[in-house]
Amino acid sequence: MEALSSLLTGFETALTPLNLLWALVGVTLGTLVGVLPGIGPALTVALLLPVTAKLPPVSAFIMFAGIYYGGMFGGSTTSILLNTPGESSSIITALEGNKMARKGRAAAALATAAIGSFVAGTIGTVLLTFAAPAIAEVAVQIPPSAKFALMLLAFVTISATFGGSPLRGLVSLFFGLAIGLVGTDLQSGQARFTLGVPELLDGIDFVTVVIGLFAVGETLYVASRLRQGGANVIKLAGNARMNREDWRRSWKPWLRGTALGFPFGAVPAGGAEIPTFLSYTLERKLSNHPEEFGKGAIEGVAGPEAANNASAAGVLVPLLTLGLPTSATAAMLLAAFQGYGLQPGPLLFVTNGDLVWGLIASLYIGNVMLLALNLPLAPVWARLLLIPRPFLYAAILVFSTVGVYSLNNSVFDLYLLALFGLIGYGMRRFDFPVTPAIIGVILGPAAESQFRTAVQASSGDFTVFLRQPLSAFLLVAVLAALVVPQVLKWRARRRKA
Repeated sequence: MEALSSLLTGFETALTPLNLLWALVGVTLGTLVGVLPGIGPALTVALLLPVTAKLPPVSAFIMFAGIYYGGMFGGSTTSILLNTPGESSSIITALEGNKMARKGRAAAALATAAIGSFVAGTIGTVLLTFAAPAIAEVAVQIPPSAKFALMLLAFVTISATFGGSPLRGLVSLFFGLAIGLVGTDLQSGQARFTLGVPELLDGIDFVTVVIGLFAVGETLYVASRLRQGGANVIKLAGNARMNREDWRRSWKPWLRGTALGFPFGAVPAGGAEIPTFLSYTLERKLSNHPEEFGKGAIEGVAGPEAANNASAAGVLVPLLTLGLPTSATAAMLLAAFQGYGLQPGPLLFVTNGDLVWGLIASLYIGNVMLLALNLPLAPVWARLLLIPRPFLYAAILVFSTVGVYSLNNSVFDLYLLALFGLIGYGMRRFDFPVTPAIIGVILGPAAESQFRTAVQASSGDFTVFLRQPLSAFLLVAVLAALVVPQVLKWRARRRKA
């Protein structure tokens, strides 16, 4: 009941005219960037970090929440009409949805994706409403040694999950951790990794790193792969809609996809890819029309889209209660929290209850707005796919440059932006995942702080990490996450040989 009371307070915050306006701006921007190939919610939040620095925190996070959910809604439009999944979690939607569109059923595919996203997003937000406070109450009792071990587990599992190679993920992570250490050590006063450059004594602003690696690097990469010629966009006639048979075949996949997506999103390294593929496999087995799969089955769009959106809600559970980002967009939201001097975690519900509950309440409101925006305006969003890509990429580079310069009015920051942009491009080019680096930059200082606190509390005894039961268990999990997959691969290769 306490959660319901807090949620009502959150609605009082989110339903003010100004915050409703920011929610509308967020969902519109989110749908827009979700529709445009190569742009996603993580990149958009990164671009907006400098702009929102002057906004009240509640308004800024309500807008970010709208972008986060809106990106999920918009991504399905690109997958279905253009057969271009913006993220790996949208591959299944592109596989089945585009086949439906080519058979003249684009409206039904878009409708089941939008309504499924609404159902999954709403149920996921309800679960978030009740799960987050309960986890926060437990998390507040976790000692610093276990918090450090938990962050270590997040580092390892996320590095192993993003990208095709765990080794590349770990290299990316250590690069991010090293960048996070640049500056003056606040305890010893010693300069770290500054290379004698005075401008680096205060450290590197994480916004510059995030925009450089993610926005500039990603834009350079997708622009370098741009091919001339018009996009093969399937035309959409009329609004997104479903008939009675489509409803009958969609509602169960929506619920099953939600049940799969939320728990995967709530655990480190769960992500959205695994539940979407699991949902597709499950629907194929349970369907009365298995022969349609691979040729445009509506269940193959409804279930994975619901799983994708439910996982998005689940990602907010570890972010808000433990301060652990488990996706690229969650890492950007964590950066936004830190930009306001806030640290997500169990105490956030106590110290900034208005912000947290306003944010959760805005998720319900945003879901309704997104449904209203996506069903009747589907033809409008589809026309955005015709925007020439060079204009789009140029606008992102200009926006990135102006945003970073506005932080400190520093030309040196622009040099850093260009450097990290080139590094980000190189990472994408040679298949090094960018997300572990960004999480290393953002979460590394917090992990260092927890490590130092634990060692100081134990009077310099490093065995505290092994003597504390939860910490020891998490360290064993870290070791297992590193060793077990390699052992399984070695056994598989040996069997084949």
